Amino acid sequence: MLIETDLTGLPVLVVGPAELVGAVARRYRRAGAVVDVITAPDGLTPELRDRVRLAVLVGTASTWSGVREALAGRCPVVREPAAEVTRGRVALVGAGPGGVDLLTVAAVRALSDADVVLTDRLAEVGDLGALAPGAEIIDVGKRAGHHAVPQSEIERIMVQRALSGLTVVRLKGGDPYVFGRGGEEVAAAVAAGLPVTVVPGISSAVAVPGSAGIPVTHREVSHVFTVVSGHVPLDPRRAEALVHLGGTLVFLMGMHNLVPLTTALVRAGLPEETPAAVVERGFTPDQRSIVGTAATLPDLVASAGAASPSVIVVGEVVRQSEVWERRSDSHGVRSGPVGVA
Repeated sequence: MLIETDLTGLPVLVVGPAELVGAVARRYRRAGAVVDVITAPDGLTPELRDRVRLAVLVGTASTWSGVREALAGRCPVVREPAAEVTRGRVALVGAGPGGVDLLTVAAVRALSDADVVLTDRLAEVGDLGALAPGAEIIDVGKRAGHHAVPQSEIERIMVQRALSGLTVVRLKGGDPYVFGRGGEEVAAAVAAGLPVTVVPGISSAVAVPGSAGIPVTHREVSHVFTVVSGHVPLDPRRAEALVHLGGTLVFLMGMHNLVPLTTALVRAGLPEETPAAVVERGFTPDQRSIVGTAATLPDLVASAGAASPSVIVVGEVVRQSEVWERRSDSHGVRSGPVGVA
């Protein structure tokens, strides 16, 4: 439950058995209250009694007559029944392509209600402590060639925390179901008998090219786009299928394979002069676009020193970035003219 009232700075006392008061105390802290907790009838000190402005009696604490009498007439006293279910829940939340302003309202609400947040490297949303006040933040992010926390361990932590009665948010860059292993994590939660929800996120596959003025579809130019994991090079058959399909190709997580990816496409029949671009660090102050062709892009990227996280776009829609650069408030960075081999 999310407390909608702003309790910033209000001294709140949460009273009850140790196994019941944790979630209640976290909820009041998220609302801004200064929370003290006592877990035994004899835990109320005179100093604490004089400081408190709101008391919450959880479960059997409503029968602790000594506490009730000591607080009577000094502050409002709220009685809260013990939760009937001790199990928690899991929410897979898409953080979008970067920046708190691109979180959905549902994502912000889920974070505000979290007891634990398992966050990816790509889920760069700013101050997680402010978005999920009082929550335990665990970095389980993967980097190319280095998975500090294996996927099986991520799922184990997620399930273990939720089974202990906590609300666990698995915060993922982009959308949980776009190269995010969201399906695997949902399956792990379901296998453990946990309630699980998925909050969609804005996928970088569409948003990051768009931020550089490159629409993944454009009337009379491209009526189809294909999103491909660039984690591994393309084999000849797949490269040929992508070239024959036409439209726009968007590669995620492919910067370390940029040369083999573009080489495979050209060998499969993609014209070397096909416009291509890399959009680096989308939606950050350091965002920039490197624009060239399928043949020239790798050298342009190497010269510019571009690196991950970046999105690679191949197709005629890349020409629309020229239109974008002519807008009145343009601040973009481009490298290389489109259509020059």
